[in-house]
Amino acid sequence: MQFNFIQIILILVVAFLAGTEGILDEWQFHQPLVACTLIGLVTGNLTLGVILGGSLQMIAMGWANVGAAVAPDAALASVASAIILIEGGQGKAGVGTAVGLAIPLAVAGLFLTMIVRTISTAIVHIMDAEAKKGNWRMINLWQWIAVCLQGLRIAIPAGLLLAIPASTVQGWLKLMPTWLSEGMSIGGGMVVAVGYAMVINMMASKETWPFFAIGFALAAIQELTLIALGAIGISLALMYLALESKGGNGESASNSSNTGDPLGDIIDDY
Repeated sequence: MQFNFIQIILILVVAFLAGTEGILDEWQFHQPLVACTLIGLVTGNLTLGVILGGSLQMIAMGWANVGAAVAPDAALASVASAIILIEGGQGKAGVGTAVGLAIPLAVAGLFLTMIVRTISTAIVHIMDAEAKKGNWRMINLWQWIAVCLQGLRIAIPAGLLLAIPASTVQGWLKLMPTWLSEGMSIGGGMVVAVGYAMVINMMASKETWPFFAIGFALAAIQELTLIALGAIGISLALMYLALESKGGNGESASNSSNTGDPLGDIIDDY
């Protein structure tokens, strides 16, 4: 699929917002499900965007910045893989390949992040100098420049991908041998499972395992749509929270800060 001028502008806007949200983390534009869905929407491939975004989101749920360790760049992986998927014209059959390509793209994004954060360090010193002068206007200006650099970190690679003709992308994908494309699809599916397993490992408790088992069984019922499964999941979560708030372990309300359920304790703290 070849993008028109308006679609290119909208994709670059989405890419820019995804880049800025990678550091601001306020409106979640950098999350794969949001970024891929928006790119699918502006290009007329909403279904593909949602499918790819959902697959990548299961991976990114297990990514987190811990101290000096920075997680792979979900924003670049989402935007770049969505562009490649739609330009490739393979439809749903190309989702596995796009997921497989997203992993090295996410790691490559760490290099761009390092460059931008190094530049931002110099900007901080400039802002310190302006603060000594009491020049608040320049402080705000340099702050906006630093945030925009984060957006350009994703928008520029996206623009370079968009500059490649769709026929060229399709040709590259067709040149991939079957063993490689199928291997990337299988590998992409395994990575999704690993990401989901990491989330389960963090949230698992004896109180929440039954809900996982129920969801696992319900997902096998083909008549249930994703909307139906989502409604069931929300209902079970509300039921769990309601029961947990009414006593659960029989202790008084004053002693209920530690219920033995780590997930419930975290939710209560918020």
